[in-house]
Amino acid sequence: MSLACAACATSKRFGEATRPSRIRLRSEQRHRAKQSKAYRGDRRGGTHETKQERSKSLSNPSMRASINRPPTPNQEEDEEERKEVPLSEIINLKLVESGEKERLMELLRERLVECGWKDDMKALCRAYARKKGRNNVTLDDLIHVITPKGRASVPGAVKAELLQRIRSFLMSSSVW
Repeated sequence: MSLACAACATSKRFGEATRPSRIRLRSEQRHRAKQSKAYRGDRRGGTHETKQERSKSLSNPSMRASINRPPTPNQEEDEEERKEVPLSEIINLKLVESGEKERLMELLRERLVECGWKDDMKALCRAYARKKGRNNVTLDDLIHVITPKGRASVPGAVKAELLQRIRSFLMSSSVW
C-alpha cells in the first residue's frame, strides 16, 4: 500500500511484508511527526519564513534566548495571580473536592420536588409552548423565559437551608 504525503512531499510505503515490523513502525512514526510539524507550521516541518521574518524574530530580545518557548514568567507575577483568585472559586473548589457540592445538589433537588417547584416549572414550560406553538419553541427561548421565573419562585426555606449547610461546611473546613 503506497500513501502520498502532502506535508513532506514524499511517497511512503507502509505495511510491506519484507520490512520488519519495528522498522516499519519507526518509519510510520517519523512520517506522522513530519505531518504534524507541517500542520503546526513548525519551521523544521515544511513551512518556510522569509529572511526578514527570521531576522525580525531573532532581533526580538525576548525571543533571542529561546525560539521554541516563551520566556518564563517571574515568580512575583505567579504569586500575584494566585492572590487574585476570588473567594467564590476557592469555596467552589473545596465543595467539589470534598464531594459536598454533589450532596447539596441532591438535597436541593429533593427539596424542590417536595415543595412542588418542579411541577410548577413544567407547567410554565408547557404553557409557554402552547402559547408560542409547539414547533416554534426552541430550548434557548424556553430557558431565557423560564429561568428568571424559576429563580424567583424558589422557596425561601429551601434557600435558607442550603445557605446554612454551606456555612456549616465552610466553618468545618476552615475556609471562611
